[in-house]
Amino acid sequence: MSMLRAFIAAELPETTRAEVWNQTARLRQNLGAEAVRWVSAENLHLTLKFIGDIPSAHLDFLKQALTRVANAAQPFDLRLTHLGSFPTSKLPRVLWAGVHAPATLTALSQALETALVKLGYKAEIRAFAPHLTIGRIKPTASQTETVQVRDFLQSFQLGAIGAARVNSICLFQSDLRPTGSVYTKLFSADFKNPI
Repeated sequence: MSMLRAFIAAELPETTRAEVWNQTARLRQNLGAEAVRWVSAENLHLTLKFIGDIPSAHLDFLKQALTRVANAAQPFDLRLTHLGSFPTSKLPRVLWAGVHAPATLTALSQALETALVKLGYKAEIRAFAPHLTIGRIKPTASQTETVQVRDFLQSFQLGAIGAARVNSICLFQSDLRPTGSVYTKLFSADFKNPI
């Protein structure tokens, strides 16, 4: 049985991805690519649910679940607010741009979680923290490099980025490669309840 690595996300308009890329250029220039693997502009997205490895035979069930959730969802605007890191600001591993969005986003995340649990997928135990991953600290990064990333990230201010309209959810396949992940959109479900 063939397997694929999957996640559900909201795509961002190309203009928003370009704004994020431009606003974080100084961050990439100062930190370089020795310690951080940067996410390309075309790969920026808002992950709503990471599913993991699934049998390809499950795709139709996932598509049906996404369609049901999308049919009950309303479009919303999100705004990028600041930069941060996971797991903590003192020990950065994932660099991200924080997202401020209405309660509609949290409701969408909860609806997806409920739908996927009904299909037998494991429930997420962490609270939903909407963000755009912009980079990941490489496993080969030294402690000194990690401290430099942390210090620069704490002093960096994200400029104004316009609001992005979200009106659909997508199922993506993620292929892990030495040069970084490659994402392929497998399915998209438009929201049916316009504001």
